[in-house]
Amino acid sequence: MAASLVSWRDGSAKRAIRDFIGTVTNPESAGFVPVRQRVAVFDNDGTLWCEQPGAVQGFFIMQRLRSLALRDPELGQDPTVQALVDGDLTGALEVSGVGRVLAKIAIAHAGITTDDFAVEAAAWLESAQHPRFGRPFRDLTYQPMLELLDLLRSHKFRVFVVTGGGVEFVRAVSDDLYGIPSDDVVGTSVEVEFQRIEGRIALVRQPRFHGSPNEGVPKTVNIQSHIGRRPILAAGNTAGDREMLEYAHTGTHPSLCLVIEHDDPDREYAYPGASVTDPTAEPVQVTAARLGWTSVSIKNDWLNVFPPPAGRRDAAV
Repeated sequence: MAASLVSWRDGSAKRAIRDFIGTVTNPESAGFVPVRQRVAVFDNDGTLWCEQPGAVQGFFIMQRLRSLALRDPELGQDPTVQALVDGDLTGALEVSGVGRVLAKIAIAHAGITTDDFAVEAAAWLESAQHPRFGRPFRDLTYQPMLELLDLLRSHKFRVFVVTGGGVEFVRAVSDDLYGIPSDDVVGTSVEVEFQRIEGRIALVRQPRFHGSPNEGVPKTVNIQSHIGRRPILAAGNTAGDREMLEYAHTGTHPSLCLVIEHDDPDREYAYPGASVTDPTAEPVQVTAARLGWTSVSIKNDWLNVFPPPAGRRDAAV
């Protein structure tokens, strides 16, 4: 089993993964978990792919807002939009607060159908390049996490992405990048409107969110709404994932909670795991230490961070 995690260094994190899987899949073990209850949930940004110097979808939205601002000078003069177009999410939040920032983000792709949005998102990810690494964003998935996803599936886990990002954005590429079907993605959603366009039913995106962003407490609520089972494995990297990790931790079955620690500025980035929507929340590393969760150091636990430049998950794993 350990050999399948070829990009993981031998150490406590790799042992914790191996021991957990061995326990819950062994029918002779007191901690055996039936297949139907082997649910694993993974945050996306910063857990499955690189989220610095900003969330991938943020670059996608930034490009769209820049285009809209050129056509609408009044929109372009809005301080929140100006900050977002400049890629300064922190500045936008300081100037306007979370509510107004989310309102401006929601207008970026309002008025287009969900089908067109998925096509646009997938096309953008094919060519959009990371500003530091000079590679397509879609190629900056974490190779060790891809190996972990495959290992879990080989032991009959059902794996979900539970993201604070836009659900339709991640669904557009989740199967190709992670082998996770689009219907196994849970995330932040915008409201859509039922319309008939040239005799065809369409769902058109509206300039407002459906409920709260999928971070913090809403992650656990949406896991129940969408999945209907408590996970036994959860992985995240910020305080916005805390409740999801706690949800797995406090179940009746054995659990594994993984916290990705970004501590490698040479191969990736080094930054704390703060919550975007609640910057006052306890740092997730502190929570992990207090509750005995498994910390995964990118610097110390991963031999490789990204797949080879050649390309795609089927060639890299």
